[in-house]
Amino acid sequence: MKIAKTALLARAGLLIVPALLLFGAAQGSTAPEPAAAAQYTATGELILPADYREWVFLTSGLNMNYSDGPLGMDHEMVDNVFVDPVAWKAFKATGRWPDGTVMVKEPRIGSSKGSINKSGIFQTEQRFDLEVHVRDSRRFKGGWAFFVNVGDKPAKAIPASASCYSCHGQHGAVDTTFVQFYPTAKPIAVKAGTFADGK
Repeated sequence: MKIAKTALLARAGLLIVPALLLFGAAQGSTAPEPAAAAQYTATGELILPADYREWVFLTSGLNMNYSDGPLGMDHEMVDNVFVDPVAWKAFKATGRWPDGTVMVKEPRIGSSKGSINKSGIFQTEQRFDLEVHVRDSRRFKGGWAFFVNVGDKPAKAIPASASCYSCHGQHGAVDTTFVQFYPTAKPIAVKAGTFADGK
């Protein structure tokens, strides 16, 4: 008799578990929201996103210069730009960068001499201080702020009077960002009608 009861309970369990799984699926996923890409210290300094190199790669530039004067460098410079995945997902859907967007520009020294290379420029492991662009309309006047992370230390926002703000405001093709230089983002913005021509 005990064996029969055990078998009945086991069969009931086999029916209940799939039913619970189906019920849970019908209720929708309860996965936690991803953590915000921008994290700050108690005093408002931006903490360097440690995993930014696992984010979405937007572009690279070699020896780019936004002024007419010489670069004034005795080395090659390669800039890499990354954006957090949540912001990229929203951008693909709307052609705009949402609040919470974090972009990281990673400048590295370029070299032509190394290993088997005979021509052209490659990036070296020598990285300069990172430049970070953050969108947060509740925290920053104008909606965006720039930071320069010295080493990997938390950084204060660059004052709004700095030339980077006016340059991006005047020339940024989408939401004060240089989407005109991002080959995978530009077509999205053009299609969405958010791309400002002539920037």
